[in-house]
Amino acid sequence: MNTLKCLLLFVGLIFLTGCSSDSPVEESSNKILIKSIIINGSNIEDGTAKQLQLVILPNNASNKSVTWSVSDETIATISSTGLLTPIDNGTITVTVLANDDSAISVEKTFQISGVTGPPVLVNNIIISGNDITDGNPQQLTVEVLPAEATNKIVTWTVSEPLMADITSEGLLTPKDNGTVTITATATDGSGTSNQFIMNISGVTPVYATILKAENMLLWQRSNGGWPKEPYNNFSGYEREQTAGEISTANSTKNNTDTTIDNGHTHGEIRVLLSAYKATNNPEYLAAAERGIDFLFEMQYDNGGWPQYYPLRNNYSRHITYNDNAMGDVMYLMRDIFLKRSNLDLIDESYVAAAQTAFDKGIQVILDTQVTINGVKTAWCAQHDAITLLPVDARDYELASNSGSESVKVVELLMSLDNPSSEVIDAVNSAVAWFESVKIVDYALQTIGGDKVLVASPGNVMWGRFYTLGDYTGHKYEALFNTFGPNEPFFCSRVADTEGGGPRKTIAEISYERRNGYSWYGDWPARLIGSDYTNWKNKNGI
Repeated sequence: MNTLKCLLLFVGLIFLTGCSSDSPVEESSNKILIKSIIINGSNIEDGTAKQLQLVILPNNASNKSVTWSVSDETIATISSTGLLTPIDNGTITVTVLANDDSAISVEKTFQISGVTGPPVLVNNIIISGNDITDGNPQQLTVEVLPAEATNKIVTWTVSEPLMADITSEGLLTPKDNGTVTITATATDGSGTSNQFIMNISGVTPVYATILKAENMLLWQRSNGGWPKEPYNNFSGYEREQTAGEISTANSTKNNTDTTIDNGHTHGEIRVLLSAYKATNNPEYLAAAERGIDFLFEMQYDNGGWPQYYPLRNNYSRHITYNDNAMGDVMYLMRDIFLKRSNLDLIDESYVAAAQTAFDKGIQVILDTQVTINGVKTAWCAQHDAITLLPVDARDYELASNSGSESVKVVELLMSLDNPSSEVIDAVNSAVAWFESVKIVDYALQTIGGDKVLVASPGNVMWGRFYTLGDYTGHKYEALFNTFGPNEPFFCSRVADTEGGGPRKTIAEISYERRNGYSWYGDWPARLIGSDYTNWKNKNGI
């Protein structure tokens, strides 16, 4: 094919937004930062410890926690709560640093006098208490040794704040049943501490709730998954549900419209686990685990995930890379067996199953990489669950290599630690394919409300869909036979006057599809540049 014909193939390339989003689910919050800190407290004149106080502004700062330090620990030490303990006479500077993103810090200098001799440091702390069986608060006590220790003040902490609170005087108030570890730590700089393990029972817990999580409980289907509608972009979870919505959710519990499309199911699982971590509400954990059970059930034996489950008699039953549907589930599975991103909160029994599911997913990714004329290339947005071959989806999304979806597949492979030779070969082959099919020196402009190709020296684009090597038996075989392998193509909807099937230029398809779909973009640009270089350096390739 001559150069002029090649250039004409790319007329009308566009960067338009596709019909669904592949954005991961994220929670956002407006943080109020600390603007000023004032240290209150006077000089020490009697050689005894003094509790310093803080004024933190504004009063509604989101995170008021701070870090205390002193300029010279041979003169005095300071506890995490601001207890200043003298060791020798002299001058000391106390610094307080905000733990939020404001980086605000403040200093105050104190004169210390009245210290008559070297301090006697604590060398042992004995905690006295009993298991709580009635759910009531209990006062813990300590014996600080030696008896002549200069500073016998201790600080108290509890291992599970959602299960119990403890005051600076050692009064423990249970909030939930379970086991907690209580720690008493000397404040004299000795570093001495001791622990006490307490079993708590008899508590009737009252759990906090989070609106977003409550709405996810409401819309979870009986099989453990979630539907894409009515909250395709998750925004509807953020508000109170109407009486009609509550009625609809309850009456459709047994619907089988459950999916991993557009961030669903794995997205709700992540939000629920975050809510569980914040509240200890067991309903959130149970719902998340039911969702994970659903994901295990919907995985094919060969490792792929369909878009919907139970399976439907349409393209959604294929192994789905589109919108990173399968990839996002794979990331969740990896977080389970690596016990990170709140997935450490679920039952230990899920770990091995998640590892197996993930490994099978990687294998099917390797097995579905398309080979054209003996060369490995990329992936289709969806592959047949049995033959693993590229297959059609909607009538304008025909079997192809995807310049968009393949990027997320490669990113997942590149995220693996200690990649196998198979994985390395798959990544190298895909990057080589991206390099070979890029389109240079052209860009799109909107002129008269339509997309028009213009010369743009140095600009780089990729097609959304590229032809495969063999379309024998395809309903549009005759049209595809006018293409060579690895050529971009475009499609109208079958119902459009332009008719279905591949076209060589975007100008040949309907105005609606030309301007209503993301046929071209720069999706692989960073992948084949800095990301690929960093990946090779990291793995010594």
